[in-house]
Amino acid sequence: MQRLYDFLRRHPMWVDGTWAVVLLGISLVGGVAGGYGHPAAAVPLTLLLCLVIALRRRTPERMLLLAAAVGVAQLITDVPISPADFAMLVIVYTVAAEGARWASRFALGAGLCAAPLAHLRWPSDATNLAGNIALTVFMTVPFALAWVLGDSIRTRRAYFAQLEERAARLEKEREAQSKVAVAAERARIARELHDVVAHNVSVMVVQADGAAYVLDAAPDQAKKALETISSTGRQALAEMRRLLGVLRTGEHQEAGEYVPQPDVQQIEDLVEQCRASGLPVDFKVEGTPRPLPSGVELTAYRIVQEALTNTRKHGGENAGASVRLVYFDDGLGLLVEDDGKGAPHELYEEGGFDGQGHGLIGMRERVGMVGGTLDAGPRPGGGFRISALLPLKPAH
Repeated sequence: MQRLYDFLRRHPMWVDGTWAVVLLGISLVGGVAGGYGHPAAAVPLTLLLCLVIALRRRTPERMLLLAAAVGVAQLITDVPISPADFAMLVIVYTVAAEGARWASRFALGAGLCAAPLAHLRWPSDATNLAGNIALTVFMTVPFALAWVLGDSIRTRRAYFAQLEERAARLEKEREAQSKVAVAAERARIARELHDVVAHNVSVMVVQADGAAYVLDAAPDQAKKALETISSTGRQALAEMRRLLGVLRTGEHQEAGEYVPQPDVQQIEDLVEQCRASGLPVDFKVEGTPRPLPSGVELTAYRIVQEALTNTRKHGGENAGASVRLVYFDDGLGLLVEDDGKGAPHELYEEGGFDGQGHGLIGMRERVGMVGGTLDAGPRPGGGFRISALLPLKPAH
């Protein structure tokens, strides 16, 4: 049945053609061709009315004019009302629902005039004047109802079309906003990583100057300085690899403004700040802490910062959070959870933090920059969970 229904929706002409054939059969069986008035005129007029049913959705305005012409011809040739005249009721509905506005108004006027003209042309001898008037009104009501139904269908279709257009426009705007948020977050990440690399290069320059100064007087100090330059340079190269593919936009910072970015060690200070603001936070470190690449430390700090910021804003009263740092052999694991009512998942996607990023968009961009993975979503029973795994070596 569903396949049949879908087929009929895709082929409305078949449906209308079938109803036209059925109407033709009923009219012929009813004796239209048998001698009501002028049979020579009745048969062509019946065929034309059935044609109106068959083509009503393809050319509604033309079929309306054809039905009006057939009605006038009926009055002139004295062909009485027959089942085929049901086509006039159908075309009034069709034009009101799908036709042009002028055709809709014309259909309303013609429909309201059809029954009075028919009763004037073929009055009923079995009833008095009052009965004829009542019968005329009774036969006019279906035309009015057909037009009202068709016009309401037109209004409803226009309303749904407007809703669909609005939804499509909002979806495009949302995609555009997401792209802008991604670009802005990438620019912010690029600036921070640029600062990290610039800081490392500054350290290398200072150490190189010191090594050159004490090279003859203190060879041991010069050796340590060179070792520092070597390790710092490797770290700077690693950060530069992560910087590839990021389009840096915005204002350029002037020389002398570069400062070290937050690292994992400062997460504990961040937790203390949250506790001081009234948010209970359980902080725990598992594994053996060790030095990490600057990009990984910065990413870990920003994820915890944005997650706790969202908990403060949307967790509600009596909300609490927990932060877990897990040092693996080949990576750093992060788990931030809260038991508050939480913000909708869409808020994480669209952003809304206090200048600290763009929700999950920013988190995913940061984690992607260091080749890690991110998983975020509501917790069973309430709250929100954010977990990330940051590799210690960049993905190649």
